[in-house]
Amino acid sequence: MKYIAQKLGLFVLTLWAAVTLNFFLPRLMPGSPADAAIAKLSQNGPVTEATRAAIEAQLGVPTGSLWDQYLSYLHQVVTLDFGVSYTFYPQTVSSMVSTALPYTIGLVGIVTVLAFVLGTLIGVAAAWKRGTWLDSLPTLTGSFLSTFPYFWTALLLLFFLGYVLHWFPTTGAYAATSTPGFTAEFIGDVLLHAILPALTILITSLGGWIIGMRNAMINTLGDDYVTFAEANGLRGRTVAIRYAARNAILPNLTGFGLALGGVVGGSILVEQVFGYPGIGYLLFNAVIGQDYPLMQALFLMITVSVLIANFLVDILYGVLDPRTRR
Repeated sequence: MKYIAQKLGLFVLTLWAAVTLNFFLPRLMPGSPADAAIAKLSQNGPVTEATRAAIEAQLGVPTGSLWDQYLSYLHQVVTLDFGVSYTFYPQTVSSMVSTALPYTIGLVGIVTVLAFVLGTLIGVAAAWKRGTWLDSLPTLTGSFLSTFPYFWTALLLLFFLGYVLHWFPTTGAYAATSTPGFTAEFIGDVLLHAILPALTILITSLGGWIIGMRNAMINTLGDDYVTFAEANGLRGRTVAIRYAARNAILPNLTGFGLALGGVVGGSILVEQVFGYPGIGYLLFNAVIGQDYPLMQALFLMITVSVLIANFLVDILYGVLDPRTRR
């Protein structure tokens, strides 16, 4: 319990620091958050001070002292009310995030977990059968595929499987003719549109999990407790899973925590290539449109998700390796 309390205290302190930093960063940028909207209007002629004040009031630009703005910001964080989007006015930031978040979690989240599980299991098998084709084939293939950037793999799959062979849709999360709802037809359409983005993330990330687990596993196999377990006549599967893999998985688990925390951020390039309406696609458009309320909400979500994932990994570390609790 002491170990959990220490990690929880560190989590709360780090969370407060991240929330506070997210408050100050947009305010350190030059100009007013309404300048982007005013710049668009100024193309048709000069903007008067009265027009500027009206735009700032309509967009909800913060006013008052810095302390009052900070207290108002903390209230927005607690109530998840981040105001109105400048780019997609008059839609609220909360409604846009709640619409995009399920697509990102369903796509990037599931594929990240799948890649971690498959890569870890293949890495265990490759290390246990080192020197055979079960070792060389997945490691060489994984090393080759992991050298391709996300966007390059996405463009290749999009061109050959989408435009040339016409096997899968090329853009969006569902067809324009589909009616959103919990129906078999709509769910099937969503899954069909997610195949190419999911394949892109899986192909480019699987190799890293395989190689990382294999290398850690090989180092663990040389330890005395593994040799002792083999000398006692335990089955090879038991030695590999319960003894060697349990300790070798700890470095991979750290990487998985970071990857899982980054799920909320989405895979920006992949979602942009396929026009997939997730958080990454939303963040890209927010940066291009200088949509400060939307950017602030998305950055906060990404930061909090990474902190939560790291906290859960720290707790899991203590369960798998009791030495970390000392």
